[in-house]
Amino acid sequence: MESRAEIDYYAALAALEWQIELGVDAAVLDEPVDAYGLPEALARPAAPAPPAREAAPGGAAAAPVLRVVEGPDPVAVARAAAGAARDLAALAEAVAGYELCDLKKGARSTVFADGNPGARVMIIGEAPGRDEDLQGKPFVGRAGQLLDRMFGAIGLARGAPDALAALYITNVLPWRPPGNRDPEPAEIAQMLPFLARHVELADPDLIVLMGNAACAAALGQRGILRLRGTWAEAFGRPALPMTHPAYLLRQPAAKREAWADLLSLRARLDAAG
Repeated sequence: MESRAEIDYYAALAALEWQIELGVDAAVLDEPVDAYGLPEALARPAAPAPPAREAAPGGAAAAPVLRVVEGPDPVAVARAAAGAARDLAALAEAVAGYELCDLKKGARSTVFADGNPGARVMIIGEAPGRDEDLQGKPFVGRAGQLLDRMFGAIGLARGAPDALAALYITNVLPWRPPGNRDPEPAEIAQMLPFLARHVELADPDLIVLMGNAACAAALGQRGILRLRGTWAEAFGRPALPMTHPAYLLRQPAAKREAWADLLSLRARLDAAG
């Protein structure tokens, strides 16, 4: 039997931290395991018994009556819950009480928003990551720290009490996707009524769309490297697509374009007075 090379404590810790940074959140076995799958015996339920046939006049068997039972439409349920919310506190409760998105089952926290709700600028990100899921706030990991520095450079901060200098931050999805994967179109569609109502209640002057998922939800488009820097309209307001801070951490050379986008945002705010 081959002997395995020993690894010391600090090397093992560094390797583990690197894996976590990449989004790994579960141990890997020799064979892949679908954590969301059901055992085969449960995944294939027995066929239901045929419906009873009622006797027809003359003794002939009547045709069976088939009844199709469908669950609630997730988008319609979300739309009704969002529309019933009269303020941000009620909307936060409605999001936390929404049970039709499977992401909620694997998340620790419902991440609703952070910052000053009266801010002129609302940032819409994609979805919580590991740090956000643990703390229950959007953009608190390395990408969030970079975001704070970026907007601080143009005089905006989530902690500012003055609405003119404040930020309000949320995500398209309030729950972390497994392994930090990209949000799926069906998940975006489910949560879009909540996001639209969120924008309506917060009533920002301008919106910043951080990354592809935010652009897909608000603009119906993807391709952030093509969309970034060009003002558009989302939820009836001016919206600026920008590359996500997580992308800038991987591609530092793109920070130059992000700085140009920030200056464009600052100029738009100043022109509005």
